Formats: sequence, structure tokens, C-alpha cells
Amino acid sequence: MTGLVDRLAARWADRQYPFLVGDRGALRFGDLAARPPAALDDVRPGDVVALIGDFEPTSIALLLHLIDRGAILVPLTTATAADHDYFFDAALVDVVISSAGVVRHKHSRSHPLIDTLRTAGNPGLVLFSSGTTARPKAILHDLTHFLRRYETPRPALRTLNFLLFDHIGGLNTLLHTLFNGGTVVSVGDRTVSAVLEACRRYDVEVLPATPTFLRLLLMSGAADRDFPPTLSIVTYGTERMDQPTLDQLCAKLPRVEFRQTFGMSELGIVRVKSVARDSLFMQVGGEGVETRVVDGVLQIRSASRMLGYLNAPSPFDSEGWYDTKDRVDERDGAYKVVGRTSEVVNVGGLKFMPVEVERIALEFSGVAFAIAYGRANPITGQHVELKVEPREGTTLDRAALQSYLAERLQPHMQPRRIRIEPIGIGHRFKKSGIE
Repeated sequence: MTGLVDRLAARWADRQYPFLVGDRGALRFGDLAARPPAALDDVRPGDVVALIGDFEPTSIALLLHLIDRGAILVPLTTATAADHDYFFDAALVDVVISSAGVVRHKHSRSHPLIDTLRTAGNPGLVLFSSGTTARPKAILHDLTHFLRRYETPRPALRTLNFLLFDHIGGLNTLLHTLFNGGTVVSVGDRTVSAVLEACRRYDVEVLPATPTFLRLLLMSGAADRDFPPTLSIVTYGTERMDQPTLDQLCAKLPRVEFRQTFGMSELGIVRVKSVARDSLFMQVGGEGVETRVVDGVLQIRSASRMLGYLNAPSPFDSEGWYDTKDRVDERDGAYKVVGRTSEVVNVGGLKFMPVEVERIALEFSGVAFAIAYGRANPITGQHVELKVEPREGTTLDRAALQSYLAERLQPHMQPRRIRIEPIGIGHRFKKSGIE
């Protein structure tokens, strides 16, 4: 069977312009079809290969040739360097390729799921869960099955690859664009100013982003001035969007289509359609995807699901259903995620989601970010606390904020404690967790 690189090069042989552009260089399909990078000389079919890189020419060429080599890919970034030893161990890595060169790891361990891929001669993909409540899980996919969904032709526009090299959303952007003849715009600096400058310079049409990044965009004032004229679609995912932020975006950027994305690495790619540009309700489906709600929690069954975890038991039930742990509101077959099951706050038997407290807090003038969470209480079982970060140059009045919340929240939902301090933003441009 013809390799992926040769198939793509043949499909787009008449294309004269690069499929990848950006400040770190360009890449054409003809470049890919040339001799494989020298770093692959010592890689054998079936090797588990950690590739530390980003969406730039060298990393992308290596990634695609590794697929053709039949390797099991573990894409990583330098931002997670502190966890690399853990990742190498959990994924049973044989080879590490980075800017420093190629290093082979010697070990005698094996795993039945990896052995299955090797026996079939299929390439694989290992992604890691976010690890917010425990050590990240190593998620193994069969890349032969994973890539099949991209064979169906779909529109491909000039898209900035904002999501990272080790994220399923970032890989999906790359592969969708490659298979459909679009253009990927890479960016090294993911600050608001750098991203918008890249959008202007390369006539970007689609920006996949996170809600946190979009809130930073609003705070920067960039939505009010000199917004890139070609940018017509903004997608958001990887964390929960809040309605106040979406409302502001829709009001300030009326010609931009805002689309929600949803999914998790365990399930492969799930197709999502927002009910409306200003709605948090979405339809979830696509080829081979089924959904249901059990006790208010979304469950999904997907034909493109992972083979399994390399360092944890399978999360699928006997019928193949996956419990997303996402609590949802359902309306006319569409879902709105309201929080994780672990986030439910129970105050004296009255249960609610912290997102409702956050939504009200974000409507208070001068609040940039807000995180609400439950804390143990010896009398009521739990109470809610709130951390808020003021907008730059703003001093928040704690008493005024508390009065504002008291007027708009039921008594059991009112924070017993309000902390005014910075809320961390991680390398994925998502709000960090609670101490």
C-alpha cells in the first residue's frame, strides 16, 4: 500500500504553494516526498517514538514519515519537559527525537496493546490525558483506523494551528488540512498579539482557540480595533466556555462565526455543531458516534475510540459506552456542558454547579477570570468559595462584589470566601486548577 506521504504528494501534485506557512518556514508536499529526514535512520517499524516538537516544518515532516515507518508516535512539546520521564516510562518509549538529536531508550518491557499494533504492522498514536486529578493516562490509538475519517472530503481553509502538538485538537487541525488541501499557519508565540498578527500576515480564515485565550483577546481590546479582516470562523474548546464571554465576543465581532468543539482523546474525533453562534448548546455526533445521557451525565460510544490505556484499566463498559463525566443540560437533542461530575457542590443537600457562580461573578465590572469550587464544611457538608482575578489596572472592591453576588445568587450558592488574586493560565491557554 502506498504510504501516507506519497498519497498526499500525489493527491496535491499540481499545488504550487506550501501547505504549511509561518515564521518558522514553509513546507510543500513535494518536500515531504523527498528523502525521509536522517533522524529516522535508526527507527524501526513498531518502535514507540517520542517526538518533541511543534507545528513547524521539521516536526511535521518527521511525524508523517514516522507514520509511514509504522512507528507508534508519542508527540510531546518542550512545555511539558518536567513530565517527559514519566511520559517515556508510561508509553514504553524506545526512541526520543528532539532538537538535541536521537536517543534510543533500552528497556525490556512490553504491553499487549502495543504488541497488537506491531503484529498488525499498523502505526499508533499515544496521547496523554490532562491529569487534573491524577497522573496523566497514556491513551493508545491505532493510527490506521484514526486516519480513515480524514478520507471523506471536507472544506479546508487557511487555519492557524493554535492548539498544541501533543493535543488531539492540534493534530486534528493539521490532518484535516493536509487531507483536504488547505493551508496550515504555524505560530511559535501564542500570545494574543502574536496570534492576531499571524492571522493578518497570512490571511487566516479559521482560528481554533480556548475560551481563556478568547477572554484574553477581549481584555486586550483587540476585538474593538484592527481585528484581522479574513478571520471569519473561531472555534473554541478544551475547556468550558462561559456565556458572558461568548455574548461579548458575538456582540463585538458580529461577522465572525463562533463554533464550539467538544471531545476527548479517548474517543478520537467527535463532530460537533453549535446550535447558534451565541449558544453553548451543541449537537454531538458524526460517523460512528452515538450519545446518551444517564443521570444527567453524557455518555458516548465511538467507532474511532482508543485501543485502551497503557497505564490504567479500560474506561469503557461492556457495550462500549464511555462516561465523559460531563454533566449536561439537554434540549431538543442538543447538549450544554455545565460542569464535571466531580465539581458538583452539595450544601446541606442542595446541589448546584460552580459554573453558575462563575457566570454571575464574570458579569461584575472589573473581573477578568473567576473559578468557583466546593470546600468541606462540618455543618453543611460543603460550601462554595470563589477566586477572582481583576482586570489589569482595576482594583476590585470585595464588599461590592459580595453584595452583587448576594443579590443574584440563592443563599446556599453564595461564596463563603472570596479570594482576589491571579488565576494561573497554563501552556495550553486554559485556566489552572484550584490549590
